[in-house]
Amino acid sequence: MTDLLASAESLVLTSAKRTRALFSSDFANPLPDTLSHKSHVTTKVRSEYESVRELPPALAQKLSEASGGAKKRRTLGNKTITSLSAGLTAEDGVDTTTTKLIEGIPSSSGANSMALSLRPKGGAGAGNGAGAGLPKVGGAAASTGLVRKEGVQQVKPTWHAPWKLMRVISGHLGWVRAVTVEPGNQWFATGAGDRTIKIWDLASGSLKLTLTGHISTVRGLAVSPRHPYMFSCGEDKMVKCWDLESNRVIRHYHGHLSGVYSLALHPTLDVLVTAGRDGVARVWDMRTRTNVMVLGGHQGTISSLITQEADPQIITGSMDSTIRLWDLAAGKSMAVLTHHKKSVRALCSHPKEFTFASGSADNIKQWKCPEGAFMQNFTGAGGIINTLSVNEDDVMFSGADNGEMCFFDWKSGYRYQRMDTTAQPGSLDAEQGVFCSTFDKTGLRLITGEADKTIKIWKQDENATEETHPMDWKPTLQRQRMF
Repeated sequence: MTDLLASAESLVLTSAKRTRALFSSDFANPLPDTLSHKSHVTTKVRSEYESVRELPPALAQKLSEASGGAKKRRTLGNKTITSLSAGLTAEDGVDTTTTKLIEGIPSSSGANSMALSLRPKGGAGAGNGAGAGLPKVGGAAASTGLVRKEGVQQVKPTWHAPWKLMRVISGHLGWVRAVTVEPGNQWFATGAGDRTIKIWDLASGSLKLTLTGHISTVRGLAVSPRHPYMFSCGEDKMVKCWDLESNRVIRHYHGHLSGVYSLALHPTLDVLVTAGRDGVARVWDMRTRTNVMVLGGHQGTISSLITQEADPQIITGSMDSTIRLWDLAAGKSMAVLTHHKKSVRALCSHPKEFTFASGSADNIKQWKCPEGAFMQNFTGAGGIINTLSVNEDDVMFSGADNGEMCFFDWKSGYRYQRMDTTAQPGSLDAEQGVFCSTFDKTGLRLITGEADKTIKIWKQDENATEETHPMDWKPTLQRQRMF
């Protein structure tokens, strides 16, 4: 009897150990909010700045010498140049020949002659006269305050044909929040607030299939270019993998603590990246369902997410008004972009260039990878930007919550077309929002999902020319590229 009890206890202990090993990373020993935040900041500072806590010996020696020289200059006060130079020797790093020159300057010569004499002999930037080392304008040296700043070169925008409505597709019973086109350009899928995923024929717009399984709004869709899989995420915390050959769910990815708002597939690796209201981006092994990495750092909901082959391989936009560029190999952020003042709800990357754009309620900004350098603002868009899309012809589309649709030239940032979406007859004025958009693989069709429960397909006007639709572009003297 005792042997039976002992074996039962050991089994319970083994089960408890396994349970703790499975869930300790998420749920074991929860810390208070303040203590958790403090430990989080401490750990992050230590991981990022541990290598530069102490200066290298050579740099520390230079810094101490510089601070000693500055202290000596401060103690001398307002003494004349002659007495200052007399108190310094070659041990202080002063060239004795330069000191001799300073002693020979009369005190009544003024500030200009003093500036002449204080220029060291030899070395980089040395020259004869007060203008040595300064930029020259018209053959004469000029002070830096008088040099005129060069104006930013304005790029003339390329002419693009205007876009017009081609087809309206009805079928969903809720707001259409996600849309994606499959790599073969034969069909596209949409997810909506009615908890369903519908697959439509791209050529005819007819409904091919309806997938059910989510219990809340579907917020993200992606079709793999290398596998017969489609991935979906929603506000029910679920991330699902659908087998497109059997039309059923074959995997679930468990780990998010709240609604999942965005997902993206890596172009070359078999990993899936998801993000949402819990403020972290999770990297999943597509086949084993393992949560490979948790990218934490945002202080608010992550509402948009894109991936690319080269660093930064993951870019996230959050409602804390920041954009983070992530190094997937190191598992930490490469840069944090804080230029936006409102929530960043939309991101899109150019299919051919190493650039991307971000949309917010204040404006749309263009960035250069990999460092995230600010390039320009796209001016002219109104409302809260919910979605951005760009095609290979350098046409960028923005859709806002008030139904405003804008088309921009990617190179110059010029808005060449603005229009309001066509609302479904009988819908309210509040149901004119554009929530999601994507270009098809050719870039000739634009698909939008909207608040009136419809999907709209847009195309360029094939009869438009530069004569019938001239471009109203007026260059200015200097382009304002403010943050």
